[in-house]
Amino acid sequence: MAKSPSPNAPRDRNQAEDQKHQSILEYKKFHYLKWAIWTVAVAVMTYAVSTLNGGVPDGGTPIGYALGVIGALLIVWLMWFGIRKRRYGGTGAPVEDWLSAHVYLGIALIAVATLHTGFQFGWNVHTVAYALMMFVIFSGVIGLFVYMRVPGLMTQNRRGMTLEQMMREISSLDAECRAAALPLGDEVNQLVLESAERTRIGGGIRNMLLGGDPNCPTEKASKQVQYLASHTSTDQDEGFRALLGLLARKLDLLARARKDVRYKSLLDIWLYFHVPLSFALIGALVAHVVSVFIYW
Repeated sequence: MAKSPSPNAPRDRNQAEDQKHQSILEYKKFHYLKWAIWTVAVAVMTYAVSTLNGGVPDGGTPIGYALGVIGALLIVWLMWFGIRKRRYGGTGAPVEDWLSAHVYLGIALIAVATLHTGFQFGWNVHTVAYALMMFVIFSGVIGLFVYMRVPGLMTQNRRGMTLEQMMREISSLDAECRAAALPLGDEVNQLVLESAERTRIGGGIRNMLLGGDPNCPTEKASKQVQYLASHTSTDQDEGFRALLGLLARKLDLLARARKDVRYKSLLDIWLYFHVPLSFALIGALVAHVVSVFIYW
């Protein structure tokens, strides 16, 4: 006998779909934002209580040590996310869960660590650790907006094509352009040949980040062919129109391919800053903790 579907099944599916389309910031109805607010509230109240009797809180007081331990544990836990997010086959909370917690608790760490210092800074390893922490959190906030914005732009720009498919289509258009240019004279053929052989996608960091090439041979060829078309006998108009149409299609694909490389570069460059800063923070945190125990 077939099992009848549960009356709650449609609702469960709808809930799963809603959760799937939530942003990381809204995940589980701002569950980890509430955690972060509670963390900051406890840290502020603890700091405030320590000042009631006129005390001057700093990292060397019992309250300072407590806040320092919480801050250090948060840093280690946040670093663990870098390992956890690569274990897609692992058990436990989903990556989205970890990422949402990573964002909100990382921002809460600012308050915890600042109160731990008692607003006392100097030219020492403790301030270096604090400064590195702030750089890591700041770079993380930038990365949050990059990763929330760029993937959508990449999907929109690709229009259902991968970069490899765009490259194959550009190669195919080059062949069509060469065939269309054959009856149009040596100068046009030379322009089309240079367009095929010298056009580059990506290249140096400047071109990748700008998403373009100011000296694009294809753009140059299109402009020159337009000029030659306007100064050539009308019996070749149809041939020039066909070639210009192919070059226009190639320019559109080139623009999209270069944008794709640009978006990918933005994601990669952020990692090149955030990951090394995170490891530098761990090193500074170890030095900070060791020095505290030495001079305790």
